[in-house]
Amino acid sequence: MNPRPIRDVVPLMLAALAVALPVSSSHAGSVADYPEFPYPATAYTEPYRGQFHFSSRGGWMNDVNAPLYYNGTYHLFFQHNPHGLAWDTMHWGHATSPDLVHWTQKPMALEPDVHPGDLWSGNGVVDVNNTSGLRTGSESPFVVFSGTNGVIVHYSNDAGRTFQTYDSGRKVITLAGTSRDPKVIWHAPTSRWVLVVWSDAGGNGVNLYSSPDLLHWTYLSRYSAGWLFECPDFFPLAVDGNAANTKWVMTDASGEYVLGAFNGTTFTPEWTVPQRMDLGRNDPGGTFYAGLVFSNMPDGRTVQMAWMPSNTGSTWTGSASFPAELKLKTFPEGVRLTRYPISEIESLRTSSASWTNRTITTDPATDPLAGTSADTYELLAEFDLTGATASRFGFKLHARADGSADRVVLYDRVAQLLSGAAMSPINGRVKMRLLVDRGQLEIFGNDGRVSLTDNVKFDSAPASQGIRLYAEGGSVKLVSLQLFRLGSAWSVGEPTLDTNLSGNWTAVGGAWSDVTGGKQGTTGSSANGFYLSAQSGTDFTYEGDVRVVSGTAAALTFRANADATQHYTLNVHAGMGVKLWRPGRDIALYPAPIVTGRTYHLKVVAQGARFQVFLDNGTTPIIDATDTAYASGRFGFNVFDGTGLLRNAYVNTTGFRTNLTGPWSSSAGTWTESLGGKQGSVSGDGFLLSSQTGSNFTYEGDVRVVNGGLTYGGAAALTFRANADATQHYTANVDTTGVVKLWRPGRDIATYSTPILAGRTYHLKVVAQGSRLQVFLNDGTTPVIDATDTTYASGRFGLNVHAATAIIQNVNVGP
Repeated sequence: MNPRPIRDVVPLMLAALAVALPVSSSHAGSVADYPEFPYPATAYTEPYRGQFHFSSRGGWMNDVNAPLYYNGTYHLFFQHNPHGLAWDTMHWGHATSPDLVHWTQKPMALEPDVHPGDLWSGNGVVDVNNTSGLRTGSESPFVVFSGTNGVIVHYSNDAGRTFQTYDSGRKVITLAGTSRDPKVIWHAPTSRWVLVVWSDAGGNGVNLYSSPDLLHWTYLSRYSAGWLFECPDFFPLAVDGNAANTKWVMTDASGEYVLGAFNGTTFTPEWTVPQRMDLGRNDPGGTFYAGLVFSNMPDGRTVQMAWMPSNTGSTWTGSASFPAELKLKTFPEGVRLTRYPISEIESLRTSSASWTNRTITTDPATDPLAGTSADTYELLAEFDLTGATASRFGFKLHARADGSADRVVLYDRVAQLLSGAAMSPINGRVKMRLLVDRGQLEIFGNDGRVSLTDNVKFDSAPASQGIRLYAEGGSVKLVSLQLFRLGSAWSVGEPTLDTNLSGNWTAVGGAWSDVTGGKQGTTGSSANGFYLSAQSGTDFTYEGDVRVVSGTAAALTFRANADATQHYTLNVHAGMGVKLWRPGRDIALYPAPIVTGRTYHLKVVAQGARFQVFLDNGTTPIIDATDTAYASGRFGFNVFDGTGLLRNAYVNTTGFRTNLTGPWSSSAGTWTESLGGKQGSVSGDGFLLSSQTGSNFTYEGDVRVVNGGLTYGGAAALTFRANADATQHYTANVDTTGVVKLWRPGRDIATYSTPILAGRTYHLKVVAQGSRLQVFLNDGTTPVIDATDTTYASGRFGLNVHAATAIIQNVNVGP
């Protein structure tokens, strides 16, 4: 969305929000600091911080972008300024959830100057059939759309961990006027993708396009409507659950919508005047704006989240509405869209109380909630208006002994209004459902016929947590009332730790925090700290990247009990080596010059009483020992006497695949192991070298630049005939400036011009015979480079990354 409406509508609000976060000032990104994460630590308990409404750990949040589901995980992307509390320097933030309720914020998805174009509001899909041809591995691509005055495509081949930009940011659609906010859906009847994008060419409206592959788009038609301003959404819904009677819904940022028909080319509305799906304040300074529905849902539901602009706190601005299921239902006034909280909210219920068949009068003694208090909760109530004489009835929320309350929710029986929203009784009855959070209030009437999203600064002091049900001017029959206290949805996932271990992690000693690239643990002098997952194992392969930041040791822990009084731990010990130990026994030590500040890859293969330990992708175990103390237990991490950084914890997976012997050693940059292979992140040139050497050989591997500088590109490469510190070497790379290059220090030996795209995997092969060096690209049978150089006759094999983050996999050498 455009920032201009925010400044026009609520300039005073933005002025009040322009408070600096305790992070760096606003700036464009670079490879060295990508992604910009994490934020100052938070327990998500600040005043007005929603306990079950998503908000960013810090910074500004606005529109929901590209909500989608993939392989058991829901992904929420959102407009985000991580550098302050007001709109500025738009990024795409990212959070994930296993259930649409418990959200964990992840590193930035899209960042200025790392990804080109205006990174404003947009949408995205999971390309499960690889119609785009962008897939390079086993994961289905996430393809997202952003940009202003034209549409730019970004995509991820690692389930949303990292994103690249298609064709260097070339706009795949351009259109007249001011335009933004593309939304993409799959249209099954025509087997095509359909995109709608807002523009003001000739007035408000959307252009519709179709594509077979998400990359090449054909104009279909335009739907013009004066009410339709920015952030469109477009989706089908069955009327009353009847799939044979399906209508298409066209919405805008303010939650206005019309129903109609879509034949694959043209949208034909049934109404000329829109309805509103939510009756909160529907502007960029209000309480409900820019809602989108999730794509690729596993169960066919249509679930929406929207931006709640006016939720603010000490370190964040903006939150998201609780996910609501959208349906079309028939009412006396016609077919209307309903919004209702998803059933997964039940997972947060910690206690409950219920009452039935009461008569509520003006006498406080008839209030079943008398003496009841709660902080975050939901209320479900049904009233029978037959014979009712009360003019109004409802709830006081966060009430105090003096009769005041932070918010009153009333139904006006005479005017038939619920908190000012028109709502007629159904069969003489009225239903209310309230979601009460610390800074958010969502009101639903008659099973979602009325939806009203609001922000309220609730006072969570114990004396202000009362709940009251009362009537004015007479009586009304309460059919049923349920109160569910709701627990926190936070502190469930791992924001910066990449792992396939399931369940929650718990700290046993030490201080543990999220830092860029992993989990950091700190302990006092001569103290141990453990961070344990909920997953246990007996026989397995367990591996991860560990680094002593300062102090003595960082480690992988396994077969541990819940309080870590029993465990095996495999550490890198500064100045000593690699040690396998358990309480009461040092099982084995491999002497090695472990250096503070360097990342080491540890792997342990546990089979019964036998433990084999491998260092830095070595093929021969450095420790092969036995111990019978513990047969099974939890996986985790350990830090001793200092600070350690731990990342990429995987059980029973294949990471970096190579037939080269190790251990490997690095010259510069950060080298870690991901599920996709060996990852290097370097601002200049960085090398990771095997201990194996060769003279004449065939050397090949798969190389991929994840992201690089937009101006000068980035490169991923195979290095060979290198010396131990890589001051001498040959390197064959793919460079996103558009070349395959063979070079050595002091000389570019040869180049081959061809488009090289970040995010694409390229297969490089080098055939070295004496001074003749041939380079082959993507299994081609003719070398793209055939050159001679006599400088180096023999040396080590390795990997190289230049000014980028890159992943290299399937590295093998042969005769």
